[in-house]
Amino acid sequence: MTSAEALTAPDELDRLLGKLTLQQKIRLLSGDGTFRTPAEPAIGLRAMVFSDGPVGVRGEHWDERDTALALPSPTALAATWDDGLVRRLGGLLAAEARRKGVDVLLAPTLNLHRSPAAGRHFECFSEDPLLTARMGAALIGGVQDGGVAATAKHYTVNDSETERLTLDARIDPSTLHAVYLAPFEAAVAAGVWVVMAAYNRVNGVAMAESPLLTDPLKESWGFDGVVVSDWGAVTSTVASARAALDLAMPGPHPEWGEALLRAVQDGRVPQAVIDAKVRRILLLAARVGALGAGSSAAPPPAPAPHTARALLRHAVAAGTVLLRNEGSLLPLDATGLRRVAVLGPNAATARVQGGGSAGVFTGHCVSPLAGIRRALPARVEVVHAPGPVPYARPAPLHTGNARDPLTGEPGVRLRYLDATGAQVHTEHRLSGRILEPVAPGADLTGATAVEVTALVTPDTTGPWRLGVVGLGQVVLEADGRRLIDEHVAPESADPTYLHVAPSYRTAAWEAEAGRELTVRAQRQLEPGTGQVIALTADPPPADDQTALAHAVGLARTADVAIVVVGTTDEIESEGFDRTTLALPGSQDELVTAVAAANPRTVVIVNSGGPVELPWHEEIPALLLGWFPGQEAGDGLADVLLGAAEPGGRLPTTWAVRTEDVPVLDTAPVDAVLAYTEGPYIGYRAWRRTGRRPAYWFGHGLGYTTWAYESLTADGPVHPELGLTVRVRVRNTGPRAGREVVQIYVSEDGGPDPADRRLAGYATVRAEPGESVTVPVRLPARAFQHWSPQTRRRHVEPGGFHIHAGPSVADTPLREHCEGGPT
Repeated sequence: MTSAEALTAPDELDRLLGKLTLQQKIRLLSGDGTFRTPAEPAIGLRAMVFSDGPVGVRGEHWDERDTALALPSPTALAATWDDGLVRRLGGLLAAEARRKGVDVLLAPTLNLHRSPAAGRHFECFSEDPLLTARMGAALIGGVQDGGVAATAKHYTVNDSETERLTLDARIDPSTLHAVYLAPFEAAVAAGVWVVMAAYNRVNGVAMAESPLLTDPLKESWGFDGVVVSDWGAVTSTVASARAALDLAMPGPHPEWGEALLRAVQDGRVPQAVIDAKVRRILLLAARVGALGAGSSAAPPPAPAPHTARALLRHAVAAGTVLLRNEGSLLPLDATGLRRVAVLGPNAATARVQGGGSAGVFTGHCVSPLAGIRRALPARVEVVHAPGPVPYARPAPLHTGNARDPLTGEPGVRLRYLDATGAQVHTEHRLSGRILEPVAPGADLTGATAVEVTALVTPDTTGPWRLGVVGLGQVVLEADGRRLIDEHVAPESADPTYLHVAPSYRTAAWEAEAGRELTVRAQRQLEPGTGQVIALTADPPPADDQTALAHAVGLARTADVAIVVVGTTDEIESEGFDRTTLALPGSQDELVTAVAAANPRTVVIVNSGGPVELPWHEEIPALLLGWFPGQEAGDGLADVLLGAAEPGGRLPTTWAVRTEDVPVLDTAPVDAVLAYTEGPYIGYRAWRRTGRRPAYWFGHGLGYTTWAYESLTADGPVHPELGLTVRVRVRNTGPRAGREVVQIYVSEDGGPDPADRRLAGYATVRAEPGESVTVPVRLPARAFQHWSPQTRRRHVEPGGFHIHAGPSVADTPLREHCEGGPT
């Protein structure tokens, strides 16, 4: 038995538990800060550090000087349909976590794409529970292979952001078990070490107090890890403590401190309940190396930067979905190119992640424009214009446009002041957006205000927009002239609003190009207003029509026009849902005008989730790049020029118009969001309503073509093992390629003849003309329904149709099989 196995043995955990007093036990049940648990030297327990995910490992502190690798968004990872690649990326996250001293990564998000308008859509994998389950299990495996705990979140039915702190999701038991719990069950089967209880209620009960934490999570599924609350989700003492919640974060938590001690002492909470929670926390500590002699072990070496970047670049291409390629415009032949126009608001600035707690500061980021320029021969002229810029939220100062007035270094000066205006602490920062107050260890005793100051040299004459971001009493000055002095009241209690993206105020300043000015923002530190302050500056906006005409003019003179459009973290973010899927600003007009000017137009959509594509049939080539992570530009250039095949297939269905979406609503009525559609979300809802989307779930083109030749099924459905089918496909195109073979199941005599469910998938690679047969295992649950009466799943009597093809709407092969005994 290894030392780690010895620590996790039940007898050893009981021995350690017996050395703790009741007060010590209760102290271990909530945080010792925002992202840290308490240490207990008496039993060799060090603190465990948590970090947000899933696109990267931010670490315990949110500081732009502490950068992180940025992975593609989970929607992009799911678009790969590649379990092995996602597991490797999970290993990269584990290495990053160890580098930053993180023990528990708060990822993956296993909620579903119930509505494309959901603000956190980009952070979830898919509209399908099976694809979500497999992607989540793969990421969990990669993270935990590296000795870091993964966290399956947000348990459960947490699929929208509107009123998310109080929302009550009303859902029938069959839908709950068959659809929304399925990815979490798969996570437990994959051995996940932590599950996060969501903010919302389900059927009237807050998830931090829900019986669903006991059954099915801990009883039926046998989850032996820690259930942690979402940050701030615990709002009671007895109800949450008597539930199967183990750790209240952040802390020390007022409901789980002295109040919980008194509840145990007077018998309202049994001490055995406390012991069970502490035992699970000790088991987690042993698993991540925070308990015993191994708690001070050095982290394993991180992969070399070039190795990590190569993997992330590969992931960009693997998740890029080629939606349309008329006339085989792609891949581009560089030998025939003399002038390329790269246009659009997202071309020169890579939009690599959505907004909210999942965000990281990247130390390196390749824009689409930079990647294309680097990939093309030097003789090819690459011209650029952003077109009309649609973004409203002001841009924080940074090292490229601001200097520290004290040292002259690129960046800004941060100061903390006491009530008299005297300086308490100061430091140099790289960004005008300050999310964490200071470097750890600084003494801010007596500080009542925070200030950011910078020297800015405008490069354009005209009315610049200067701004301050923050809550409470805020001040903005330029060259000593006060532009803003007002109290900004909080508009929401949502943590993302308070701690990531609070309200802002702006004022116009007539600037002269080349004349440096001093800009200062200050805010008072008031309770309940968070810590964020930002100093922003934006140049005079170009007239939309002028900007549009310039972009179209460049397109008209180019051999090919590449237009990059999309959203940003002000459109797609944790904390709020979208009211429309339309691209912001005049981006649709830009695409239409460029396509009319140049028949060789390629559009790249840079968004985390679906957007409207009213022009999608007007352009020859359409790529979906998602939020592609830090290697965005190089990976997209690989696809454009054929160095890599676009490997992605849609993990969610895309509509033409917002109003066409069958399940769209995310807004509760009287705090209740009713899941009246039952299990019919995503492609199942589209098929049931008979509506036609722009692109179906599973759709994606490569740079070759495939013929589906045969499908065979190995006997009837086994009630425990399911069924294995074999599909033969042939590469009928001109180059080697990869195909995602998708298997769907429908039932004889089912309630909806059009309904089918994803039952399995596998990938194949083949050379031109080569035929390959691939086995695809279909798990038993693909043929089962959950019964409220027996509280278990059963294989339905009767037969099943097996459908095979490249998407849910394109299944040329079909086979019938019989259901086995239940």
